Amino acid sequence: MRAPARAAALVGLAGALAGVGLLLPGASNGTQAPAQPPPDTIVEVTGDAANGFGVHHYDGTALYPPTDSEAAAECGEYDTRVARVRCRTEVRVWYRDLADLQQALDWAHR
Repeated sequence: MRAPARAAALVGLAGALAGVGLLLPGASNGTQAPAQPPPDTIVEVTGDAANGFGVHHYDGTALYPPTDSEAAAECGEYDTRVARVRCRTEVRVWYRDLADLQQALDWAHR
């Protein structure tokens, strides 16, 4: 290829790549609004197991699971020992995970 033709080809290729770069999402100068999280995204966890947790979502809704003593009392109403143990284990795991989530959100918001 001759030098002028090669230069023209390179300029054309560079122009095409620049044009494609402008069309790609997120490749602009940063004027796009940030994407919003799904409405059910947990944004805050308040409280503790003894006094009750509050789970707050991005859309403004909140969930207030029972305290650990209320949950334990409900577990005691199951007929079989296996069902009671299963229920108590689920409650312990649920509150452990809520405390871990609360700690993770605290770290993320620093």
